[in-house]
Amino acid sequence: MGGSEVLCSHSDSPLACLGNLGARHPASLHLQSAAVSTSTLPSPTAPTVTPVKVLAAMSGGVDSSVATAILTEQGYEVVGSMLRFWPDDKPQGAFDLCCSPDAAYDARRVADNLDVPFYLLDFRETFQEIVIDPFVPTYQAGSTPNPCVWCNRHIKFGAFVQRAQALGCEYMASGHFVRRIDGPHGPELHRGVDDDKDQTYFLWALPRSILRYLLFPLGDLTKAQVRAMAAERHLRTAEKKSSSGLCFVPTTVKAYLEEVTRAVPGKVVDASDGYREVGDHKGVAYYTIGQKRGLGLRQSHLERYVIELRSETNEVVVGTRDMCHWRNLEATRGNFLVEEEHLPKRVEAQVRYRQRPEPATLTLLGAERFRLEFDDPQFAVATGQSAVIYSGERLLGGGVISSREA
Repeated sequence: MGGSEVLCSHSDSPLACLGNLGARHPASLHLQSAAVSTSTLPSPTAPTVTPVKVLAAMSGGVDSSVATAILTEQGYEVVGSMLRFWPDDKPQGAFDLCCSPDAAYDARRVADNLDVPFYLLDFRETFQEIVIDPFVPTYQAGSTPNPCVWCNRHIKFGAFVQRAQALGCEYMASGHFVRRIDGPHGPELHRGVDDDKDQTYFLWALPRSILRYLLFPLGDLTKAQVRAMAAERHLRTAEKKSSSGLCFVPTTVKAYLEEVTRAVPGKVVDASDGYREVGDHKGVAYYTIGQKRGLGLRQSHLERYVIELRSETNEVVVGTRDMCHWRNLEATRGNFLVEEEHLPKRVEAQVRYRQRPEPATLTLLGAERFRLEFDDPQFAVATGQSAVIYSGERLLGGGVISSREA
């Protein structure tokens, strides 16, 4: 079966036979929203106009369930759909909470409850190519990947928007905690009101051209409010545990890497002591920048942090905490959700998901490259990770960290 074929539907609609469809823009894509949230989604109906059709991304979790319910209650013509990523021989513990057969069952039952047609789409091959295949080689090269960013760009939003258009939908909606606001120069993405659940960090690589097609019904809600709404509507996912981490990793990233790679032992050297050999490591791929525990140091009382991973010499470099801070970085694969002439020079930026945005100066270098100079040195800046840029609550874009300087 192809990488994006329809597997099944809960109706006998001929849409269930759709295969690998390209993007077809609907005849009318005229609706714009002032602030796309639960309270101010675009009006789904107008005199003599049929309800606006929306493709709702459903994962079998509480967030997408409530997002779908909100859309149906506001009068949209909703089509529910879920992407299949899990293989037939999925490892035990992987694809358990989301992207699993059980999750698909829950999504289908919620769709039934809401009287929404539901389609399961096969994206196994695409997921393997975009998300899984680059994962291990990136670690082996001494960098730390951020696979969710590329899954969002190419699959969960990129391919899904194309599928929405192919089905005649004017919008695609998801349960992400993000706000879409129409600004003076077009649609903007802003942080969700729930700081703990905000997901803009993983959306910096979205093509700017698709923002006009996106709806985020949960942007103005907190997670607690979402669960309460699910309970009020008697949705089967109301108390379902939220997913976290990487869906294809059964336990921890380190355990996954140890299982699928061959250990290549080497030396640990201390940059604070003239790069003296201070221990042995099991393989560069098993360590991350900023790691403090499990370093294999011969003098275990020393407080040291991983500050560099040298795949070419198979060395793990450690140093003091002060040495694990960098003020400057350069990034590649830059992507901005605003015209470059409207980018401010002074921005706030994050180099990790669970981090407060920090003031920095942005310099564009051309060829999808940029430089950030932070006001204060940042801890554990890792190549391969995302440098995500904001102006206040607004997501401006980001890139992949390629180098850093103290």
